Amino acid sequence: MDGRRLAKRVLLVAAAKVERIKSATGVTPALATVLVGDNPASITYTRMKRKRCEEVGMRPVRIEMPAGSTTEQLVEQIGRLADDPAVHGILVQHPVPKPIEKQIAFEAIPIEKDVDGVTSGTLGRTILGLPAFASCTPAGIIRLLREYNVELDGAYAAVIGRSPILGRPMASMLINAHATVTLCHSRTRSLPSIVRGADVVIAAVGKPRFVQAGWIKVGAVVIDAGYNEGNVGDVDFEGALEPASLITPVPGGVGPMTIATLIDQTVDAAALQLGLTL
Repeated sequence: MDGRRLAKRVLLVAAAKVERIKSATGVTPALATVLVGDNPASITYTRMKRKRCEEVGMRPVRIEMPAGSTTEQLVEQIGRLADDPAVHGILVQHPVPKPIEKQIAFEAIPIEKDVDGVTSGTLGRTILGLPAFASCTPAGIIRLLREYNVELDGAYAAVIGRSPILGRPMASMLINAHATVTLCHSRTRSLPSIVRGADVVIAAVGKPRFVQAGWIKVGAVVIDAGYNEGNVGDVDFEGALEPASLITPVPGGVGPMTIATLIDQTVDAAALQLGLTL
């Protein structure tokens, strides 16, 4: 499943929407990326997001705070961005370093600017199937499944990973698409047997090659949402190629869709804040 190809199309559509917003209002949609500390991977990710902003004609707002910043300092910075009408989306790059309490920081983002889908309000709306800028990775996965015409209605899906920004919203989106879902994690008993029964497997456990080829049912669709050192996912990709009917590679599968979804949701957030219908 080629995430890069679909992401390019999503970004082309986003660029066209940016031009419509500029033409109608004179306003350039803007995404603020907030980075705390000097984690090399986080620096790379925020740079990539700013680059994608520029490619579609958006304005990236670069906010960098030193390691050792407090929760209060981060919340204050987010508050300034929340009050700025020229900023339409706010992304706090995670993981955030100690001593910051990340959920307190996330909750400072107003729901209309929560384009990364990290607040409890957004998660609640996702669970209920209400309009929201859902967490970008699961939202990107849903787009990828639809692109490849994967039938979710009535399917049995196993989601491995229970994080509030990936596993839990992913399970909710699948349920809202009328799939039957088992939400698993690394401590789930009889995990291999649960996965063997699944038509769709979403691996987001954060452990390299955790999902073994022998766990995959013949014909299953396998989505590897993991990324580990050495460009390795959470699934034994080579082993799973044979039983799986469709599978996402790492890199080039889920990752490009996450960033493309973030950009597209920021454009839509700008339109809503400006009172436009795209």
